[in-house]
Amino acid sequence: MKYEVVIIGSGPAGYTAALYAARAGLSPLVIAGPEPGGQLTRTSEVENFPGYPEGVLGGQLMDDLRRQAERFGTKVLYDVVEKVELRPFPKKLWLSGGETVEADAVIIATGSSPRWLGLEAEKRLYGAGVSACAVCDGYFFRGKPVAVVGGGDSACEEAMYLSRLCSEVHMLVRRDQMRASRIMQERVRATPNIHIHWNTITVDILGEQKVEGARVRHVLTGEETILPVQGFFVAIGHVPNTEIFRNQVALDAAGYILTEPKSTRTNIEGVFAAGDVQDPIYRQAVTAAGTGCMAALEAERWLMEQKHRKATLGVS
Repeated sequence: MKYEVVIIGSGPAGYTAALYAARAGLSPLVIAGPEPGGQLTRTSEVENFPGYPEGVLGGQLMDDLRRQAERFGTKVLYDVVEKVELRPFPKKLWLSGGETVEADAVIIATGSSPRWLGLEAEKRLYGAGVSACAVCDGYFFRGKPVAVVGGGDSACEEAMYLSRLCSEVHMLVRRDQMRASRIMQERVRATPNIHIHWNTITVDILGEQKVEGARVRHVLTGEETILPVQGFFVAIGHVPNTEIFRNQVALDAAGYILTEPKSTRTNIEGVFAAGDVQDPIYRQAVTAAGTGCMAALEAERWLMEQKHRKATLGVS
C-alpha cells in the first residue's frame, strides 16, 4: 500500500493531522496503534477541550475526532507499526498484521505514556480517582483531599496546582529529599495545605469503584498508615512512545522527538512529529491537536515542494 501521508497514532494529534491532511486532498492513512484513540479513551469526562461547554467523555471526544477526519477521506487502519525505515523515499512501515506500507511523508503522533507505580489498583481505578494529570482531572476533586506521588518538578507543579482546588494535598516522596529545583521545593513547603510525607511509598490504593484512600509505608520504620484521600495523582514522569524510532529520528535524552523551533519538522526530510511524542512540557489534548494541525500543514507544503522539484527536473 502506498500513501502520500501516513500518520502513526490516533490521539488528538494524529486525528487532527488527518483532518487537515484529508481536507487538503492528501487521502491520509492513520495507523491507530496499540491504543486507538490514545490516553483520552481511558479517561472519564473531559472538560477543558474547546467546543464542549458541558464536557464530553474522553472516548466520545476521540470518536468525534475520528469521524470528522474520516468524513473528508481519512482511512483508519487498526494495526500497530513494528518497524520503520524513514530515510529512504518512499518511507516504509512494517505492521504487526504482516502488511508493509509506503509513504511519501510520515507524521509521528504516537504520544507518551505515564510512568506508573505498578500497582494493580492503578489500572482498576484509572479514571475513577487515579490520574497522571492534575490539569486534566484536578477540577473533579474540588474541596477534597488528594495524594501526589513524586519528588521532581512535575510532582511539585501537580501539587501546587491541586492545592488551589483541593482541601489537602499529601505529597508522597520516597526519599528524604526531593529531586525538584530549589524554587519549586520552597513553593511547596510554603503552601499550607500541602503536606509532605518523606521516606514514604504507596503500598496500595483503596476502593473498588472509586479511590477511597491510600495505604502508605514509611520506609525507615516499616509503619503503615492509611491516608483518607479521594484522588491519587502519579507524577513520576512520562515515557515517550518512540522506541521504534530510535536510530531513525533525533531524540533528546529522555527519548522525546526533537523538532525544529516553531515547527514539527524532524531531522529527516518528510518526517514530522506532533503531540506528546515531542512535547515533554504541556501534554494536553488541545496542544497536541494544535501541533497535529501544524504537522499536516507542513507535510502538505513539503509534498508540494517535492512535486515542484520533480516537475522542474522533468522527473516523473
